[in-house]
Amino acid sequence: MPQETQYSSFPHINRGYNSTFQPGRLSLGLVVPLENYASGPVPTMQSHLERVQLAETLGFAALWLRDVPFNVPSFGDAGQIFDPFIYLGLLTGRTERIALGVASLVLPLRHPAHVAKAAASVDVLSDGRLILGVASGDRPEEYPAFRLPFAERGARFRESFDYIRRSWEDKAEFENAFGSPYGGMDLLPKPVGGRVPLLITGSSQQDPDWIARNGHGWITYPRAIDTQAKIIGDWRERVKAAGGPAKPAIQSLYIDLATDPQEPPQPIHLGFRSGINYLREYLTSLEAIGVNHVALNLRFNQADTDTTLQRLADEILPEFSNQGR
Repeated sequence: MPQETQYSSFPHINRGYNSTFQPGRLSLGLVVPLENYASGPVPTMQSHLERVQLAETLGFAALWLRDVPFNVPSFGDAGQIFDPFIYLGLLTGRTERIALGVASLVLPLRHPAHVAKAAASVDVLSDGRLILGVASGDRPEEYPAFRLPFAERGARFRESFDYIRRSWEDKAEFENAFGSPYGGMDLLPKPVGGRVPLLITGSSQQDPDWIARNGHGWITYPRAIDTQAKIIGDWRERVKAAGGPAKPAIQSLYIDLATDPQEPPQPIHLGFRSGINYLREYLTSLEAIGVNHVALNLRFNQADTDTTLQRLADEILPEFSNQGR
């Protein structure tokens, strides 16, 4: 049984966080853009708003954007193209219930005052639906464009993380490598619940105990079930040793949903192609080892996207929806 099932809930932070994550349960979200663009790094973004609204109507728990400032050839994926905060502003006005996540914002490449203000603004405008994943960045080519040293991204990540959290306090005064607010100035608006959930992605160049102490959750990548169980178990033990509350574990997953429900799995980049029966079994196994949310990525999905979303909603979501649980 997942270790966190001894808790009835995760800490209350905002509507998006607490509707998406529940102890002992797995919910499902989607990585935008919601389309197949396997043949190249840049999506068309056609029908993107209609599909976002369809995802909400069908009952998916969350949408996940990425922070990709440059289309880096070696990375091979331009994400949703639009700046995440600009796009979040649009999605805030076109959706009502679905959580709006970023997985993940590259903190060392942005000034934390701008991140703190933009995140709080989205949280207020969406009535508390923002979930902010943060990371140190994994594309060395981007750092020279900002005249920043790639080797120092770990230290910059920690300083930025601290600055953002402190900025949401009332008239905070503190010393930080990015700057030192003082003199009664105040960053506005404040998040709905006083803070926005900050989920740390991967290692972000940090000590595992620091991650366990400081993040409101952890975002990681797909692995074999036994390996993933050990890694998440180790993280939960560190969270417990830190003396804080239970926290959710989140995983990404690329899928290519075959027409035949019985088709066995075949590996693809950070995921698999399979029939819907294997996908259901795999998600059930993730729930059993304590994964609380899976963000599905349809970039390599060969079937029609709208049809795939409907199939997932009809045949998978009823077993992995936090609504009514």
